[in-house]
Amino acid sequence: MSECRSTLADGAVMTVTAVRRPRGGRAEVKCSGPGGPALAGRMQQVARLARLTEARHDSRDQVLLTMDRAPAPAERDWELAVVLADRMARGVIADAPLHANGWSDHWQLGRIDGHDVNTAAGLLGGPGQLAYLGALAGQPDAGDVVSSARAWFPLHSGGINDTLSWVEVSVYPLAEPAGEEEDSIAAPGVDLTRQLAVRQALCGARRFDARGEGRWRSAVRFAEPRFQGNSFELALVLADRMARGREFLARGRVIATGCSTAWQSGRVDAVQGCAPKCALVLAQAAAGDRVLLPRAWEGELPEGFAAALRAKGASMACIARIGMP
Repeated sequence: MSECRSTLADGAVMTVTAVRRPRGGRAEVKCSGPGGPALAGRMQQVARLARLTEARHDSRDQVLLTMDRAPAPAERDWELAVVLADRMARGVIADAPLHANGWSDHWQLGRIDGHDVNTAAGLLGGPGQLAYLGALAGQPDAGDVVSSARAWFPLHSGGINDTLSWVEVSVYPLAEPAGEEEDSIAAPGVDLTRQLAVRQALCGARRFDARGEGRWRSAVRFAEPRFQGNSFELALVLADRMARGREFLARGRVIATGCSTAWQSGRVDAVQGCAPKCALVLAQAAAGDRVLLPRAWEGELPEGFAAALRAKGASMACIARIGMP
């Protein structure tokens, strides 16, 4: 059992406890605490993202992370304590009594953006303090080695919230081949069904590439984690391919919609909602954007759609497979 303490905004000291145990088919990270599901979900997201820049991947064990008191809803200074407790429990850093305050919007880069509570009791995260996690082991900043890419896809429900939403894939090269490819892909912040869909799509699409498996630890983030359907899959796969250097970059955004039941063959299948999604894409496209749609939509595209995109400085293609124009 490993522990790391953190000082809350009200001056109280909370303790994060991490226990490592055989995984037994369960999730790699399980979190609980007095703050309810929202806090547990954020704890898991922080821990999973911060693992991205670790050179070795071992999914045989589960780490159970708990808190002994709940921080205020807006507090984030406990995030560094969660990351350090998780690393101590797995032997990534030496187990020692630690007290830490820090938060980050870039845990997937291993970087710490700052801290809100100043305390002389221990580590403080941020520039001029503990700026990146590798410093704890005398290692260089691994954030420069992480490759990230985003692709956008139309979120359409017929309401005022219709928009182009992004999915981001960050990859970090592993020092040695990973075990199961699915275990090396983290999608914190989304439900279990979506996590499974993300892993299956990426594993299938990487199998389509030569030497695409067993080389990366990956983290996937969505701008909007709660949505229905599988039309995000093509955008996800393209973001992954761009992050791994397997896809050409657009001058602007890559906007895509499509799915597949056979990503391992590179095939792109159609999704529902051709007309409204095309209308949404056309309304929000900008100069330099590259729009990729399923080949099956070619005969259903609204009249003048391609010409209207070109007039805005965007380009478009209907594709039957990934990796092909």
